[in-house]
Amino acid sequence: MTDTDNGVLRGLFHPETTSGDAGGHEQVVLCQDRASGLKAIIAVHSTALGPALGGTRFHAYASEAEALADALRLSRGMSYKNAMAGLRQGGGKAVIIGDPAHDKTEDLLLAYGRAVASLGGRYVTACDVGTYVADMDVVARTNPWTTGRSPENGGAGDSSVLTAYGVFQGMRAGAAELWGAPALAGRTVGIAGIGKVGHHLVDHLVGDGAEVVVTDVREAAVREVAARHAGRVRVVADTEALIRTPGLDVYAPCALGGALNETSVPALTAALVCGAANNQLAHPGVGKDLADRGILYAPDYVVNAGGVIQVAAEQGGGFDFERCKAKTAGIYDTVREVFASAKADGVPPAVAADRLAEERMRAGAAVVPAPSSAG
Repeated sequence: MTDTDNGVLRGLFHPETTSGDAGGHEQVVLCQDRASGLKAIIAVHSTALGPALGGTRFHAYASEAEALADALRLSRGMSYKNAMAGLRQGGGKAVIIGDPAHDKTEDLLLAYGRAVASLGGRYVTACDVGTYVADMDVVARTNPWTTGRSPENGGAGDSSVLTAYGVFQGMRAGAAELWGAPALAGRTVGIAGIGKVGHHLVDHLVGDGAEVVVTDVREAAVREVAARHAGRVRVVADTEALIRTPGLDVYAPCALGGALNETSVPALTAALVCGAANNQLAHPGVGKDLADRGILYAPDYVVNAGGVIQVAAEQGGGFDFERCKAKTAGIYDTVREVFASAKADGVPPAVAADRLAEERMRAGAAVVPAPSSAG
C-alpha cells in the first residue's frame, strides 16, 4: 500500500475537520460485481441524526484511491449538509467508478442497487453527478432505500430545481450581508458550470435582475442558456477568465469540487462566493484565505441543500413540492445565522458552519434512535 493510500484510508477514522470533533466514518463498503462490471464505494460517515442520505456519483476516477478519497469527503459533507438543513438524516455518499457515458448499463445499476440493499437501510441513495432520475428508477427496483425517483415511480423527480433555488437563497443572504438588501438586481454573477443545477440558477438570477456571466466545458450548454436569455447572459472561455471578470460581484462554482484554491482565490474579483458545487474549498485553510481577502464565503453544503431536502421528503410517501420549497427557502435564514456566528466568534464562515453542524449532530445523537436494519 502506498503512502497516498494510507493517507486516504486515514480519513475513515481520523476526520479532517476545522474543529476536529465530528468523528470519523462509521462504515465504508467496497462493492464489486464482475458480471456487470460494477465497482463502487459506499461511505457512511454518520448516522447520528438518522439513516445516512446522499447521492451516487458516477465518475471515471483515475484510481481507486481517488474514488475512495472522494467518497470520504462527499459523505462527510452530507452529514454536515443534512444537519444544517434540519433533516433527521445522517450523511453518506456512494461513488461508482467508470465513465457513465460508456459503462452505465441496466445490469450495473441493478447490481449497485443490490449493494445499497445489503446495508439494510443504513444508507439511502439518490442522484448526483453522472446519475439521473431514470437511473434511480432502475436502482429502486432492487431496494426501498432509493430516492430521486421519477413521479411515475413514487419519487419527486429532478432535485436540481430546489438545489438551484437554495443556492439563490444563499446568494440573497450574502447580498443582504454585503450590500444591505437581499437582492441581486444590478449585480453581476459568474457561474462556472451550467449543468443540472446551474441552468436553473441562471433563470433565478435573470428573473431577479442580475447580469450573468457563464462558462462550461460543454459548448451546447452555454449556447442554449445564452440564447434563452439573450442580452442578459454573457459567455466567457473558461473558469480562469470568469473569476478575473472585471466588475464581478458574485462567483458561483457549480461544477466539481476544489474550485477555491491557492490559484483561484488570489485571482477572484468577486466579493461573494456562493455556488452549488460540493467541497469547493481545496483544503480548510482556503476559508481563511477568502476571509483575509475580504471575500464572503457562503459554505457550499449549507446553500446547496435544497436537493437533499427534496429527496428526503420522498421517504414515507406524500411528497409535497411546495412544502419542500418553503423549507428550502429557509436556507436564507440558515446562511444569515452562519454569517452572524462567524462574525461573533471571529472565524471564517466555513468554520462557523462546521461548528453549528457538529452541535446539531451531537445534540441529535442523544435523541435520535439508531437506524433499524429491518427492510
